[in-house]
Amino acid sequence: MKQLSPAESALIESVDQQRMLERTMDWAKVNSGTGNLDGLAQVADMLAEAFSTLPGEVSLRDPAPVTVVSAEGKEVEKPHGRHLVCSVRPEAEKRFLLTGHMDTVFPVDHAFQDLTWLDDDTLNGPGTADMKAGLAIILEALTALETSEAVQNIGYDVMINSDEETGSLSSAALIDQLARGKYAALTYEPSALPDGTLAHARGGSGNFSVTFTGRSAHAGRNPQDGRNAIVAAADCALRLKTMQHAELPINPAKIDGGAANNVVPDHAVLRFNIRPKATKAAEQFITDLKMMLADIEREHEVSIHLHGGISRPPKPVDERAQNLFDLVKDSGAALGQTIGWQSSGGVCDGNNIAANYVPVVDTMGVRGGSIHSPDEFMIVPSLTERAQLSAIVLHRLASGATL
Repeated sequence: MKQLSPAESALIESVDQQRMLERTMDWAKVNSGTGNLDGLAQVADMLAEAFSTLPGEVSLRDPAPVTVVSAEGKEVEKPHGRHLVCSVRPEAEKRFLLTGHMDTVFPVDHAFQDLTWLDDDTLNGPGTADMKAGLAIILEALTALETSEAVQNIGYDVMINSDEETGSLSSAALIDQLARGKYAALTYEPSALPDGTLAHARGGSGNFSVTFTGRSAHAGRNPQDGRNAIVAAADCALRLKTMQHAELPINPAKIDGGAANNVVPDHAVLRFNIRPKATKAAEQFITDLKMMLADIEREHEVSIHLHGGISRPPKPVDERAQNLFDLVKDSGAALGQTIGWQSSGGVCDGNNIAANYVPVVDTMGVRGGSIHSPDEFMIVPSLTERAQLSAIVLHRLASGATL
């Protein structure tokens, strides 16, 4: 373990927990559910002002177009908020990427909107852990890093998107663009466990909608003339379950459609999610899915339209990524923090970053828990812990630590 140098000790002295807490609370008080475009715009403006204190250019990027399948089986465009990018020393040879998200899972009409102190060190509130506190940590760590002479050797991009909670579909191309060529990346999802455990390897995720178009008929007079879209969709759901295996969990989630009880339904939409644990499993599934849908079209005499795909590739941990985990662990030890990790079935923007062969640790945010529920909480002292940890990791990378 490498102990803190005098320069590193001086670096972390400027980390201010109260400043991070106030920012977190200010940002968490504004509802920014992924579909709340007004709230997202307000938070984006607040973030742009806060990150403008860094010596770089802050911009708000328009979302890429995204379509979804409606309950009627039509592709419709889904609007998204803008994404923030702060670029510092873009000319530097060695550059890093730090990412977070401003959106939460709580829509504007959700009952969970307020902040509540559970005790002196624990704050309950929407987006506190996931992940407005993480955004405060990014800014605090970089502000501290900028006081170091070593910072002149490196540059970085900060990307804060508005749609991570729904798969980053409107920001995926931006993440891909910013990740290319980066030496390393840090993402500020909350820790995998309240004790600070990091998420290690991750599986992937894909969301699909399958539209079935059959033929309506009277259920009593001439049912033989109908082609039942609901039955075809149900057959598909059952076949999907038979396709799953240890490396490929599959979850048929919802069927839209149907008609009156006396009508053979001519329309249905099946929605499902897959969680491939390896790239090979994901690729094989796409091939098998297309063959299976062709069989259903033929057997049920319906037409089928497939929408969606793999939005989060699996994230294995290669040698360079493991070296980054080890650097985080050693940096934590120098600060008196015990850092461990475990594999996770969850996904995040770290999956997309790793697809560019960039080493990434994607749970550098606060310690907390119960995310995606009204019990969500953050552990306030972890603001300082994680900001200091990030500052030291980045300083060591800037000072010549290799991966």
